[in-house]
Amino acid sequence: MTEFDILERLVSFPSVVGQANADIVEWIAGYAGRCGAQVTTALGPEGDRSNLFISVGPRDRSGVILSGHMDVVPAGEADWSSDPFALRDDGDRLYGRGTSDMKGFLACALAALSEFAKMPLKRPVHLAFSYDEEAGCKGVPNLIKLIPTLCALPDMCIVGEPSGLRAIRAHKGKAAARITVKGRSGHSSRPDQGLNAIHAMSEVLASAVHAATVLRDGPFDSNFEPPYSSLQVGKISGGQAVNIIPDLCMADIEARAISGVSPAALLEPLRKATEALRISGFETAFDMLSAYPALSLPADAPLATLMHDLTGLEPLAAVSYGTEAGLYQAAGIDSIICGPGDIARAHKPNEFVTCDELSACRSMLVDLGARLSA
Repeated sequence: MTEFDILERLVSFPSVVGQANADIVEWIAGYAGRCGAQVTTALGPEGDRSNLFISVGPRDRSGVILSGHMDVVPAGEADWSSDPFALRDDGDRLYGRGTSDMKGFLACALAALSEFAKMPLKRPVHLAFSYDEEAGCKGVPNLIKLIPTLCALPDMCIVGEPSGLRAIRAHKGKAAARITVKGRSGHSSRPDQGLNAIHAMSEVLASAVHAATVLRDGPFDSNFEPPYSSLQVGKISGGQAVNIIPDLCMADIEARAISGVSPAALLEPLRKATEALRISGFETAFDMLSAYPALSLPADAPLATLMHDLTGLEPLAAVSYGTEAGLYQAAGIDSIICGPGDIARAHKPNEFVTCDELSACRSMLVDLGARLSA
């Protein structure tokens, strides 16, 4: 099958983040098996979604991981001009949810798989396909823990997020938390008899605003835009009516950190502010929703040099969005981002990838296989 045929099948699976993914996993596993690859399906703790690890070549030697996620963001926007889960061909453009982010890369890796299987690989190629990346890289940690039991630890990982096939050496880390404050309800005419959860949450929000302001003063890394770590309150909910003392308030807050800064540590002042509310009689909870570290690959790393040779382009120093690459690097595997498509097209109606981008990506991966066979 060509990368175009495979992409058509992949897009047809509505593998929306946070939902069961057995259909797409079974199809990919079956295809990879027919190519002669060794396939491991790893069920996650959720019980209804799985990661995939697919290998060709000598697994007792260190090799290269081609990493991608099978999940996509929802496609409920009204502005789609066609069914988002049916690939639409319009000249050079192929429309559908996930075409850029990032089923286009999965299709190229799978199309190259049959050629890898025919090569005299001296080092293996592994396809690591995860679930729930769009929920903050929730699925891939389970897969990374499993890898040492499946093969020799790979020394390189290419994460195929859309980058216009220009490699990217660094990205920010991220941590997200949900803060819950429970008070006591009552009539608004007697505020002395209740505990206003929204008022209490305002103290936590003030801490968040202060922390976000302080981060603008550095430390700095000029490779990123903005060149400093950041923090924001992204969502807040609470209350029933204007004349009822609200007994519940919830807020979702995220931090994005430059290399060398722990994103989870940036949320610690908010954790302390939340816990301080208990003195006033409130019940509180601080639950981490997701976290992944920053990626930072040196410009002279062998993987950066390899990607320069494969693409003909000097790797880009950094981007501000995050990927699974930081988690692979934290596990001792040098990692870099490089894939077809454009991140600017992702998470929008009429998402697309071009035929030329797919063809170029597949050719790059086949060239990688040839180098691993030399």
